[in-house]
Amino acid sequence: MISAKAKNELDKLLRGNQNFVNGTPTAKNMCLETLRKFAFHQEPYACVLTCSDSRVVPEIIFDCGIGELFVVRVAGITAGPNIIESIEYAVKKLQVPLLILLGHDDCGVMKYAKDHYPEETEDFKSIMSCVYPALEKEENVTCHNYFAKQHTIWVEDVLLEKSKIVKNAVDSGDLYIAKCHFNHDTGVVELL
Repeated sequence: MISAKAKNELDKLLRGNQNFVNGTPTAKNMCLETLRKFAFHQEPYACVLTCSDSRVVPEIIFDCGIGELFVVRVAGITAGPNIIESIEYAVKKLQVPLLILLGHDDCGVMKYAKDHYPEETEDFKSIMSCVYPALEKEENVTCHNYFAKQHTIWVEDVLLEKSKIVKNAVDSGDLYIAKCHFNHDTGVVELL
């Protein structure tokens, strides 16, 4: 169940995405003055776990500025121990009410995993160990964009299973997890 606070923040981000799509950004807090305001503290209203892909920049696609988002980026939005702990920090210490899991089209990690599954690859072992289990759940995946969406959904399960902090916050209604997908062709962030 989504709290009023989390719903407000999610709505704000989706409106910001519409600004991005329409080419009418409104974020004003992208200057040194804003940075100085947050020099000794931060008050982000959402945590975003997304891919390291250079085309996926949450602050831009959600029309946000300095201090608004706590962004955790990793190839393929994989949920290894350091990533989980970064999210836990945002939930426990910064008390964000909203966690966005943001997958995207044309993800190189999803393509690589789909092309190499189930072989153990010499490269990217840690990343593949986080992605392959989602492929095991999805038989006959032919489209890597479809797989990217399924992987984003699966990451929520991983977080709830591996993090007591995240699970307790969700169970108590203090945290809402929104699973989203970014379409490179339209610029739209869709809720999954």
